[in-house]
Amino acid sequence: MEKVVVNISKTEKGYCANLDIIEGFIVAVSGSFADLKKEVEKSVEFYIDCARKDGEFYPQVFDMQFEYEYKFDIESLLYFYDGIISGVTLSKLTGINEKQLSRYRVGASKPRKEQAIKIVNAFHRIGNDLLSVSL
Repeated sequence: MEKVVVNISKTEKGYCANLDIIEGFIVAVSGSFADLKKEVEKSVEFYIDCARKDGEFYPQVFDMQFEYEYKFDIESLLYFYDGIISGVTLSKLTGINEKQLSRYRVGASKPRKEQAIKIVNAFHRIGNDLLSVSL
């Protein structure tokens, strides 16, 4: 199955997204990430329908089976999971000071590549641990 990458960024009141494969395509919502996902899907569908009707070019991936892959920047990722995964937990998993993680979350500073990798690996570890749980 093909993947369509959706780049996610935090805004002051919600989220915005763009797709590299559709030039100039941007969606923004005042609300939750779930709201943004719905809006992206509806907007892409509308764009493709219009392109087909008008005989305009559109990326051929939309004629195949595809899924969206939501790619967060660090600020957006930390913002999204704030309140779900505590700063203390993330600090323990990454080895990054909790105050520094908070600065990344609010956009006061940007992590170096090595720090960003530690953060992403911590989220992957949490996800893998949750996937291995059964009742």
